[in-house]
This record gives sequence, C-alpha cells and structure tokens, in this order.
Amino acid sequence: QVQLVDSGGGLVQAGGSLRLSCAASGRTFSRYTMGWFRQAPGKEREFVAAITNSGRNTYYADSVKGRFTISRDNAKNTVYLQMNSLKPEDTAVFYCAASGLGWVNIDATAYDYWGQGTQVTVSS
Repeated sequence: QVQLVDSGGGLVQAGGSLRLSCAASGRTFSRYTMGWFRQAPGKEREFVAAITNSGRNTYYADSVKGRFTISRDNAKNTVYLQMNSLKPEDTAVFYCAASGLGWVNIDATAYDYWGQGTQVTVSS
C-alpha cells in the first residue's frame, strides 16, 4: 500500500515556473514507476510524465516535452515535476500516481495509487 500526497501547486503567470512534489508513504516507493497526470476542467485526465523506479528512464507527453522535468529521490520517497515556461493551457489539477508494472506507462489504468491532486493555474 502506498499513500501519495501532492503539493506545490499555485497561481503563476505565463512563462513562470513551479515545482510539484509528491511524497509517498511506505518502504516500497523505490519499486514503483511514478507518473504525473493532469485534468483540466471539462477534459479527461491526461498523461504528463513518468519515471521508472530507478529514475533511469523518463517519458513525457509531447505537450510538455522540453518544458517539464520529472525526477525522483528514493531516499526521500518523493517524486518531483519541475515545470518551466508555463502556459495558460497548462492550467489543471495535477496528480501523481504510482504503478507497480515496472515500466513507463502513459495509461492511467496502469497506475494503482493516486495523490489527491494539486491545482496549477497559469494566468495570461
């Protein structure tokens, strides 16, 4: 069992930066692939980024590639999402998630545990 707590969201102007954090409970964090998803009002939840359990492999949605960076610190049971050059279309609730499948997966159904979400609002 893994419990995830998202934080770091807020209001930022276009072009600005935010760093999201996701703290995990339990001693098995390093076994999980971690992902970030987001959901804008009236839209379906979409994949943003993922990182394998070792941190060796990452994958990004095309819409955030080159602007967002996912990383993890297994000693701190935490995964991060550094978001730069933010755009108004990035406005959404961001969720971290943990998958026991062991590889990067963009499908939300592959993730077993979810954080509560943190709101990111980018003003123009």
